[in-house]
Amino acid sequence: MCEGKIEITFLLRGLIIGFSIAAPVGPIGVLCIRRTLADGWAHGLVSGLGAASADAIYGSIAGFGLAFISSFLVSQQLWLRLVGGIFLCYLGVRTLLAKPAEKVSARKEGGLLTAYASTFILTLTNPMTIISFAAIFAGLGLAAARGNYGSAGILVLGVFTGSASWWFLLSGTVGIFRASFKPGLLQWVNRISGAIIIVFGIFALVSVL
Repeated sequence: MCEGKIEITFLLRGLIIGFSIAAPVGPIGVLCIRRTLADGWAHGLVSGLGAASADAIYGSIAGFGLAFISSFLVSQQLWLRLVGGIFLCYLGVRTLLAKPAEKVSARKEGGLLTAYASTFILTLTNPMTIISFAAIFAGLGLAAARGNYGSAGILVLGVFTGSASWWFLLSGTVGIFRASFKPGLLQWVNRISGAIIIVFGIFALVSVL
């Protein structure tokens, strides 16, 4: 019984960690909101799930105590920021120049894999993600999970579920208001979203210097 309570504790902690890391609005959040408004709820959710998958990978590195991978990623953070910054600028320009569909209710059927892959790569190229996980795990005393693969696995499952829950909540909430966005208004959403994403990309590139 005691062991079962410990596993539930790890799951709940993972949920909280995953949700709290995903919740701050950054370039991924902007992409999720914009894609939900422009392409539909599925595109917004899948974009978020790409980030949640990357969070789970970094959570695995911290939870299973793979210090050599963590150290390698931190040592390569300049290259990761460079790649991430360039990719953000590219996505920002594409978003800025995107033309909304004539009917806002029209849902794009393709591009779900692209939506997933883009946010997955963006999250992986953010070195602060692994640093955040390592700091949180150490601060909460979750390093104990490193000696127990079962507990570590449950913890990572919690991280993914918590992160995915945030993206489900965000895309679902934004999707409620999607029908009220006309093409003209969506054009401004594209411009503002693109500009914000480009700014995030520029900051990432400047940080390299």
